[in-house]
Amino acid sequence: MEIRILRYFVETAREGNITRAAQRLHVTQPTMSRQLKELEEELGQKLFIRSNYSLRLTEAGMLLRKRAEDILDMVDKTESEFKMLDDTAGGEIYIGCPESESLKYLAKALKRVQAQHPNVRCNITSGNSEDISERLDKGLLDFAIVMEYVNQLKYNFLEIPAHDTWGVFMRKDAPLAKRKSLKLKDLYNLPLICSRQNMEQNFSQWFGKKAERLNIVATYNLFYNASILVREGIGYAIAYDKLAHTGADSNATFIPLEDVPVSEMKIIWKKYQVFTPAAQLLLSELQNEFARP
Repeated sequence: MEIRILRYFVETAREGNITRAAQRLHVTQPTMSRQLKELEEELGQKLFIRSNYSLRLTEAGMLLRKRAEDILDMVDKTESEFKMLDDTAGGEIYIGCPESESLKYLAKALKRVQAQHPNVRCNITSGNSEDISERLDKGLLDFAIVMEYVNQLKYNFLEIPAHDTWGVFMRKDAPLAKRKSLKLKDLYNLPLICSRQNMEQNFSQWFGKKAERLNIVATYNLFYNASILVREGIGYAIAYDKLAHTGADSNATFIPLEDVPVSEMKIIWKKYQVFTPAAQLLLSELQNEFARP
């Protein structure tokens, strides 16, 4: 299975059309069709369901797309790393993080690195801790920001000198919007919009068996779409503070939860990680910053 053929497959999957994919990759359509057919024969699986005007992935095709995208990301990152091995003035840094204001600490360190090395470029991947940790383990990221627990057998880490506060994002005309704080018991009769990761990791600890009483009307992965649901009156979103605008010109506000512990954030990287010069520059800056009294 050649890398070149995987690129043909992924581009065709994205476009849903062999002709358009061939044009984007500057390959003839007959060549693309033949290579994809040979890939199906090599794997012994049908990858596409073909119609007159488009292609759809089979289950085998969807599995291969996920694997192929990871492989191609790794190939691209490896090629970039080798090109930059002797270039301390530039290079790529790959960081994964959840939606959190804690990213500002890493951003400040990155700004100082780029002030001295303007050709350093940062690539941010947003996601929940599970997704980010998986990409870090695969070598697709240099660093990740995660909540609280860190497996110290797998990762080195630095503690971020801040925490994130849990609370409820709601419309300003909601009955609870005038409160200075809320308790978990205030949430039982509300239509809630919840992070899937938060439900899996925290709800049993927060609510115990009473979690079954919650009225969850929607779930989310990243907060921006959840904030739109709130603004449109769908429900109340449990989230971190400062993820959305709540100023005077906003129709939404954030009320903290007083009986929920804050979340401590950490920057992690794999043990025995071999960094590119650019990533090493950022790590040194972070270590110098967080070592200050």
